[in-house]
Amino acid sequence: MVSPRPSSPTDTAGQPPSASKPAGPGRPKDLSKRNAILEAAKRLFLIQGYDGVSMDQIAAEAGVSKLTVYSHFGDKETLFAAAVRAHCEQHLPPQLFAPEPGTPLRERLLAIAQAFFDMAAAPEAIRIHRLLCTPQLAQSPLTQLFWDVGPHRLHEEFAGLLRRRSEAGELALDDADTASRQFFAVLKGEPYALLMLGYPLPGEAEIRAHLEASVDMFLRAYARGER
Repeated sequence: MVSPRPSSPTDTAGQPPSASKPAGPGRPKDLSKRNAILEAAKRLFLIQGYDGVSMDQIAAEAGVSKLTVYSHFGDKETLFAAAVRAHCEQHLPPQLFAPEPGTPLRERLLAIAQAFFDMAAAPEAIRIHRLLCTPQLAQSPLTQLFWDVGPHRLHEEFAGLLRRRSEAGELALDDADTASRQFFAVLKGEPYALLMLGYPLPGEAEIRAHLEASVDMFLRAYARGER
């Protein structure tokens, strides 16, 4: 698979000569078509990577015209960013980070931990991560785009949850952003490193024990009083 060429957006996988960014306010877009395009893009990008997918393929998979794809998303990079964001929100929906003070803190952290690991450890996600770490892509704008709409968004939403729980007196932390990054780094741990090297996914019981131990270690570091 060849690396993307961000500097050549007018090739067959990028914009046609007449395409531009999505149109401004006007006739409302068809949300059903937009959703179909996003679902098609998520499937194809996960299976074939960024450069292995053309806008024609996405249009065909979604059952719409290529012009409809450009009308909704403007260019391939914008569609990739939207697909990554939609994939993350599907597995880690915003409601997981809602305040809900009635939900015990440990229970909430475990729910986020399980959802995150299930998403990160999926074979398609491992394949994309490996591609983004290759020398061809490691310094490309695509990696920054992926980080901004995926991991960075996740870290910010979780940091917001930590701040709210801290304000409620459940956590004692000075830097929610650092605590957020620590949380997800610990969750990945050795199981994720082994997956990246091609080892098989551990059993459910082993994964659950790892996630519970990670959450408990986080709480020992930051929890205040009863959890």
